[in-house]
Amino acid sequence: MSVKRIAILLLLIGGIVAAFVWFGGSHDYRNLPPTADGPWVAFGDSLTEGHGASPGNDYPALLGMRLGVDIQNLGKTGETSEDGLNRVDAVVALKPRVALLCFGGNDALQGKAVSQTTANLGQIIDRLHGEGCFVVLIGIRSASLRDRNESHYKTLAREKEVLYVPDMLKGLAFKPIYMSDAIHPSDAGYARIAERLEKALKRVMPKLRSGADR
Repeated sequence: MSVKRIAILLLLIGGIVAAFVWFGGSHDYRNLPPTADGPWVAFGDSLTEGHGASPGNDYPALLGMRLGVDIQNLGKTGETSEDGLNRVDAVVALKPRVALLCFGGNDALQGKAVSQTTANLGQIIDRLHGEGCFVVLIGIRSASLRDRNESHYKTLAREKEVLYVPDMLKGLAFKPIYMSDAIHPSDAGYARIAERLEKALKRVMPKLRSGADR
């Protein structure tokens, strides 16, 4: 076997190992299993609230049906990550077992620095972690030709040891079948988001279900 082929083989093996560490069951997450015994919550802006969806077709409702859990929708249209930080105390008071965290779209539209967005998200995650909550960070693409958010969100997820689902609107944006307007999904779009989140959560669900760790 040539040196070139050996080098390619080693690179492939390294990629497989890296993917297993990041996506596989060996990855360490904070609060898995969670110690909080409150409800599952979805905490975010209009994408969480379900703007553009018909009643009952927001992603938290659809995901809850897929997973067989009740998920409280705490999304508020128009909010930034700073707004989320300002009301995180009310969320923490619920002692949520699992929190699906999705802020950043309005930050990007308002031209706020992604470093400030991730700093706000980091503080929200710390508050939730402090109550024994398992956090899922949902990424939002920046409002630019090149996604300036991805590396920041991914780094934050690693630092805070949370499950990360990148680019909420990946594969949906600019496709009329999935979008109700330029920013918000339609029923079909929210269904695709719920499907992606279900796949991401599937491997940790045994430890997230209420009573699974008792």
